[in-house]
Amino acid sequence: MKVLCIGEALIDMICTDVNVSLSNGQHFLKKAGGAPANVAAAIAALGGEVSMAAKVGDDPFGLHLISLLEEMGVDTSLLIKDPAHFTTFAFVSLMNDGERDFYFNRGADKELTLLDLAAVHLSEFGIVHFGSATAFLPGPLQTTYVELLAKAKQAGCLISFDPNYRHLLFQNNSNYFIEQCIPFMESCDFFKLSDEEAMLITGCDSVALAATALRKKTKAVFAITLGKEGTLVSIGGHLEIIQSISIQAVDATGAGDAFVGAVLYQLNKKSVKDINLVSMEDWKTIISNANKAGARTCEYMGAMEAFKHLNNSIFD
Repeated sequence: MKVLCIGEALIDMICTDVNVSLSNGQHFLKKAGGAPANVAAAIAALGGEVSMAAKVGDDPFGLHLISLLEEMGVDTSLLIKDPAHFTTFAFVSLMNDGERDFYFNRGADKELTLLDLAAVHLSEFGIVHFGSATAFLPGPLQTTYVELLAKAKQAGCLISFDPNYRHLLFQNNSNYFIEQCIPFMESCDFFKLSDEEAMLITGCDSVALAATALRKKTKAVFAITLGKEGTLVSIGGHLEIIQSISIQAVDATGAGDAFVGAVLYQLNKKSVKDINLVSMEDWKTIISNANKAGARTCEYMGAMEAFKHLNNSIFD
């Protein structure tokens, strides 16, 4: 079954002066990015069939994104070039521990409309993944996101969600972000949160309390990533931490997207009905494999470049 990823496709400008603030950085490296585009690339790298729906500028950077996604094996027929807006940029500063800070210069990604997706036949897709924090900012993409969620649910697609919270985008308006997340968490079949996102959305001061609160709000299977400590997964009445693997982190960019991509790749032969029948042991395997994909991504700089090292043999 085919996966549809919707949201932003953008250019990450990575400051190669490690552990230096963006204001003091002198050297930058261009890398393709955008959370849902990363998820699409990860699925394709693992051997899955996936389409990317997004809008980029009709400029060299947009053309680069389209070319690279096609090279990765992603269907880009729904990736639209907009001559009126430039391709979105995210400037990224890397720290010694592999973490990063962002500065967004937003362009074409916010302009995606439902009319742009008129050619989409959701009956062709088994899974629809929503994974853009930028989609919760006011604009055409926000409206498209909400309307496509309803259509995907009505079409019987398996719904996946990753909020991808970025403090820079919402700053003192995190409550608005949380409000936008709730309908997606209530409607989806699987969602992934970071430990920070889980505590932010629930208002809890620990991951354990956040997981308990989330289980009261949703019947979906969900995963809370804990970095090198692994992933806390909730399936029905079960709550368990699945360990990750030890690696030497270079860049954490795209690790969560690789995790989600690996989960969806493994689920892409299952229906919404089937996902409720997956055993706890099988879910442990799915999450363990996804942990490996996320960890391996951290060993390389840049998300999509790192995904070139992904294939399903990493699950062995």
